[in-house]
Amino acid sequence: MFNAETIRKEFPILDTCIYGKPLVYLDSGATAQKPRRVIDKINSLHTSCNANIHRGAHYMSNACTSEYEEARERIRAFIHAPNVRNIVFTSGATASINLVAASYGEAFIRKGDEIIVSQMEHHSNIVPWQLLCQRTGAVLKMLPFNEEGAIEMERYEQLLSEKTRIVAITQASNVLGTMPPLRKIIDLAHAAKAVVLVDGCQGIVHAPVNVEELDCDFYVFSGHKLYGPTGTGVLYAKEKWLEAMPPYMGGGDMVGRVSFERTTYAELPLKFEAGTTNYIGMIGLGEAIAFLNTLDLPSVHAHERRLLAYASERLNAIDGLRIYGTVPGKCSIVSFNVEGLHPLDVGMILDKTGVAVRTGTHCAEPVMARYGITSMVRASFALYNTIEEIDALGKSVELAIQMLR
Repeated sequence: MFNAETIRKEFPILDTCIYGKPLVYLDSGATAQKPRRVIDKINSLHTSCNANIHRGAHYMSNACTSEYEEARERIRAFIHAPNVRNIVFTSGATASINLVAASYGEAFIRKGDEIIVSQMEHHSNIVPWQLLCQRTGAVLKMLPFNEEGAIEMERYEQLLSEKTRIVAITQASNVLGTMPPLRKIIDLAHAAKAVVLVDGCQGIVHAPVNVEELDCDFYVFSGHKLYGPTGTGVLYAKEKWLEAMPPYMGGGDMVGRVSFERTTYAELPLKFEAGTTNYIGMIGLGEAIAFLNTLDLPSVHAHERRLLAYASERLNAIDGLRIYGTVPGKCSIVSFNVEGLHPLDVGMILDKTGVAVRTGTHCAEPVMARYGITSMVRASFALYNTIEEIDALGKSVELAIQMLR
């Protein structure tokens, strides 16, 4: 059995008190807290070994370059990519998706082509495709989900056609927790000669990832949801696409040779890493991966499933409370509303009791529209959460109902 109480000692911020109450942090779906070793690694780089990578001839530059590339190898191994050439460092999943939409879109998308995006996507996996359609004349097709939060696979098969070029799909909904059947979605897309981009921001936290087994063309995630620093992200892409795609940005580090007559580009993956990257942040993300590699991840994921099951039972027992997203096999996210109460009011009262949750649209307005509402309360659980914290959530919701009614 995974011991959350032991692991909590690795996260200094969890000792914080809010309004005199112990912090109950249930907003890891927005950003996860950082273990001490990640904090210490970043601090040590800033204080003893900070120098720009890939350029210097001196010790600190070489040391940072080595750690930066070591982080790339750790990430490659963590998602089971075939080569470090497949791993592009970015500022986050949003930047990764925009890179693909701009670069792959420039090379391969034309007027009349179709792009399928699911209804449960984060805005970051909707807007870049809308912008691409505006630039090229391509057509965006929406893949709906049903009342329980499951992707409508029959409709998906109907949407696929010889015009489909890209399918963009989440590994796990940041609102509903739904984990779509990725392998089937990818196989059907490939049969239609379309490529697939998977948004792994939530999924990589709560389930193992093997991009070769999935056979996805692109996979993206953000470091700050995976216990790493903010401003860090990863794009995995099949090498054939990275070779065929033009650079997304121009500048230092992505060039081979530059003249006013002609510029050549660096080898992969540096072709897509223009300028001074957030190298300290990416080394910090590598340290977060190293931290996760010390854990028994199947036990971690089982612990999170127990939290989800207990939270669902506890909250469902509250009169007038509705949970959105009830598909079996979902990840540890519970979004809900209480009849007659505004989610923001509920969230503010929870905050006064030390319970940190998210309220609003969660950057997923089409999900809200699907249910005919404007916002939800979201509690998202991580490896450091406990059953006692779920009880604190339930009691705080009951207090909010008592106060607001």
